[in-house]
Amino acid sequence: MKELPSSPESLPVVRAAALQQTLVDTHWLIDTLWGEGAVGLVGGTPKSLKSWLVLEMAISVATGTPCLGRFQVRTPGPVLVYLAEDAPSVVRDRLLALCQARCVDIDDLDVRVITAPSLRIDLLAEQQKLTQTIALHRPRLLVLDPFVRLHRIDENQAQEVAPLLDFLRTLNRIYELAIVLVHHTRKSGSGSQSGQALRGSSDFHAWGDSNAYLTHDCGNLKLTLEHRAAPAPEPFHIRLETDPLHLALAQAPDDQPLTLEDRVMAVVSRAQAPLTRTELRRQVKVNNHQLGLALTGLEKLGQLSRSADGWAR
Repeated sequence: MKELPSSPESLPVVRAAALQQTLVDTHWLIDTLWGEGAVGLVGGTPKSLKSWLVLEMAISVATGTPCLGRFQVRTPGPVLVYLAEDAPSVVRDRLLALCQARCVDIDDLDVRVITAPSLRIDLLAEQQKLTQTIALHRPRLLVLDPFVRLHRIDENQAQEVAPLLDFLRTLNRIYELAIVLVHHTRKSGSGSQSGQALRGSSDFHAWGDSNAYLTHDCGNLKLTLEHRAAPAPEPFHIRLETDPLHLALAQAPDDQPLTLEDRVMAVVSRAQAPLTRTELRRQVKVNNHQLGLALTGLEKLGQLSRSADGWAR
């Protein structure tokens, strides 16, 4: 192909056919939930499980286990996180609980936590430190939670917000990593799109390639997704389960209830190793007879298989 003219003073230009192709099977970092190499926001009001959701995403990418028991990760890799509002011990406790829900040893978890007491990406020196950290660890995913603790600018002023989002976009392009930025929504947001309820400048909504919004809905939390270059799934509901603490799909007020088979498949999908019947009973919280019927049916359908170590997909 004939080379295009260039000079030391010009910007790099190539013909459209020479642009790098995106492979279909790597279009998603987390299937239908977050795009491969996408930047975007997880938005919601305070106490809407935003931090739990981004850690759920982080562990899925780091371990290759399905996010929320449903959304597959095609190409796992290291994850770098910074949670400005949580002490390191709290971050560890949350990660440990999410690992236990997946039967993953936290010692094998490649989630790397920035422990600096503060991070200000509106300061050049702090931008350089974050850039060097990413260059050193080369994560597939960077999680920053929340945006309001990363600066001292006026979030309502586009001319102040834009340079910070541009900096993050530059990191995204240079290091080919996805970025999840946690941001608050207004308590009484309005508009036909969830992104219009984001606090501050409209640049936040425009910036995201993949965005996720958590809203309260009749006692449940509804998760709404949007993507710049792909259709989004229908909104669905999630909840925080106990023993151990972890996020799970929930029944919406008007939804058909999840069947026992659905619940069994969700638990098995999260696990990295086969699960014994005893462990399945503990997590699904059902009696042994009902569990046996569900396992037999799933085995006949070829959705589960049984070995000496337990049950697996």
